[in-house]
Order: sequence, then structure tokens, then C-alpha cells
Amino acid sequence: MSDDLPHQNLAIIGHVDHGKSTLVGRLLYETGSVPEHVIEQHKEEAEEKGKGGFEFAYVMDNLAEERERGVTIDIAHQEFETDDYYFTIVDCPGHRDFVKNMITGASQADNAVLVVAADDGVAPQTQEHVFLARTLGIDELIVGVNKMDLVDYSENDYKQVVNEVEELLKQVQFNTEDASYIPISAFEGDNIAEESENTDWYDGDILLEALNDLPETEPPTDAPLRLPIQDVYTISGIGTVPVGRVETGMMNIGDNVSFQPSDVGGEVKTIEMHHEEVPEAGPGDNVGFNVRGIGKDDIRRGDVCGPADDPPTVAETFEAQIVVMQHPSVITAGYTPVFHAHTAQVACTIESIDQKLDPSGEGEGEANPDFIQSGDAAIVTIRPQKPLSIEPADEIPELGSFAIRDMGQTIAAGKVRSVDEE
Repeated sequence: MSDDLPHQNLAIIGHVDHGKSTLVGRLLYETGSVPEHVIEQHKEEAEEKGKGGFEFAYVMDNLAEERERGVTIDIAHQEFETDDYYFTIVDCPGHRDFVKNMITGASQADNAVLVVAADDGVAPQTQEHVFLARTLGIDELIVGVNKMDLVDYSENDYKQVVNEVEELLKQVQFNTEDASYIPISAFEGDNIAEESENTDWYDGDILLEALNDLPETEPPTDAPLRLPIQDVYTISGIGTVPVGRVETGMMNIGDNVSFQPSDVGGEVKTIEMHHEEVPEAGPGDNVGFNVRGIGKDDIRRGDVCGPADDPPTVAETFEAQIVVMQHPSVITAGYTPVFHAHTAQVACTIESIDQKLDPSGEGEGEANPDFIQSGDAAIVTIRPQKPLSIEPADEIPELGSFAIRDMGQTIAAGKVRSVDEE
């Protein structure tokens, strides 16, 4: 991939059946990131299995399977280039794990494409994804109204979906001016790489133009190094190789680093990216690295790596601003769901509900309410049940957001206001 283009991480979000995989496959194909012969091969396989036409989704699924079979240091990301950027797609799976991946994925994303099917409109998962995108600080949302071919490219159907999405964005206080809408068919290729004759009523940007027009993001290189660990491998000839994505700061060979909350450290011996050794890594880089004296059992997923002289913060308790998305009853002090923050999952107790907020996060409501429920925003004090590394969102936003999960669903999402260290 080109080193001279600025980099963007792009989350593809939306309901599982609304065509995300097909869109990702189509984007890779149209930008020349997947060679024609690979698509042809998948097309034949798809047709043999009676799934003709699924070749783009198939490409993505096959890549996923290939990745699962081989242990590779590259994390499951796809890349493609437009004229102005090179993009890494943070593909947020639509299944059980999607919210966890969205938190550890979309907190990594600078912008997002929300896929909504023209024949189905806003689904419960669409709401959940938009809510998370808003909480996690996604700035610009491109809404692809997909499957236009299934509604005969009807402008009315398109407008109806646009209205539904706008209502949804208003509900979560997303600035609707930061959203743009495009009628597309990932399956047929309408309005992805070239203008479609089927939507002569539409005169806005096509998808690749909209991606090109996204604002450039400033990489957080000045902040201290923070690298949440996603996996720890043992690789012959190297030893223990933690893998993760640099969220902030820089990592250089020779740096002394500390892993928290495991509280071990050492000197960085090697850094590897795309199967090549590199002298340094910065924000957005997916790396595997080796630290002198660190063994496989010393560190784990959910640890955060930072400089030994400015180590990641470990919370005894922390104060956070949360918004409750859905809860069957009410949330009271003492509630202990699982918090997903960067790559960590830790049970945490809501010790106290300190203040209700106006849902936009502005203005104060009732102090010390007895409970909060769906739709409420509040400031709460939280006590992790085992050590958790987390940072105030105004200092290191990349490590300051989290989702709260219980009963197989996302109950709430939030941002860290302050941390009381161990």
C-alpha cells in the first residue's frame, strides 16, 4: 500500500443482513485491491454452491477463513486506496461479537459507512451501531442506502430510508449535517465507483468520491504510547510476540515499555508490520513486537503497552459519563455488568449514580438518583472487579470509551471522565 497517501481507518457498520460484506468486497474490487482472477475464482465457487452473485461477500468470507487458518501478524483488516487516501477497513462483524468488535474496532475508526438496506430500513442493529458510533466519537457518517436494485431504484423508497436514519441520528444527538446519503447497490455496483444510470434522480457524490472528501485526521503522535494488546503469540525464532494496534504515540526499537495492568516491562527488541521488520510504529499501525524478558504467560489480551516512564493508567475506580441504550428494567448502584474497553473485558460494579444528565450530555439533572433506565444519560462511579487499564477521554480519547454488555446485548456506552489510580 502507498506510503505517501494519508491513512484513514474506516468502519463499515450496519445490520448484518444489509449487505456490509458485499459492499466491502465491492470496494476492494473496484479499487483494484482484489485482482479480477480472484473474484472469478470465487464466482465459480459461489455458483457451484448455488450462491451465484454472492462473490463479493464470498471474497470477504474466504479471506476471513484464510486468516483464521494461518496465524498472521496482520490483524483482520482490508486495505484499499482512493485518489486521496489509503483506507483500512475495520469490518465490524454483524454477529454476536459485533459490539465488542465495534468498541475495539470503531474506537479505532476515524469515520464510518453505515449500510442500511432500502427494502428494510432502520433495524434494531442499525440503531445500536449508530448509537455506538456517536458515543465513540465517529465524526463523519456516510450512509449507503444499499440494495436499491431490490426496490427498482425508487426515489421514494430511498427518501423514506433517509428520513428514518435522520430521525435516528437526531435521537442520539448526532449532528445530522455530518452525515451524507448515497443510494447504492453493492451487488450491482451502482454509485460505488461510477455514477449509475438507474438513479438519474440523484446528483450527489458516489461512494468513492464521498470517501475521498472525508476530512483528514490528525494522528495522535504527540500523546504517550498506548498500544492495547489484542493477542499474544509464540513465534519460533522470535519468542513471545504481542500483537495490537498503536492507538497513540510512537513505539521505537530500544524503548523501555511497561504492560499494565500485568505490571511487567522490558526493552523493545523488534517491531514487525506487514511481515517486515520496522524501526518504529505510530498511530494506526498494526504491529507484532518482541520485548526482552517477556514470556507468553506474563501478559494477556486487554493489557496496554506504554512507556515505562509514563505507563498506562490502572483504575481503582473511575468516573464516567454513560448513556443507557436498552435495559429491560432499571440500573441501580451495585449493578455489575461486563465492560468492554479497547481490547479488555472486565466485570465492573456501578458503585454510585452521581448525577443524571440531559441526554445530549449538556446540563445537569437530578443528583444521586435511585436508578437510571433506557434513554438516560448519567455520571457514575465505577469499580472494576479486577485491574483495568483505562484513560480519561479528554486526555487519551482512544482509550477513554467503553461499552457495557449484559444478557448478550449492549446495555450502555460511555466515556471516562477521570480515573482514581490504584
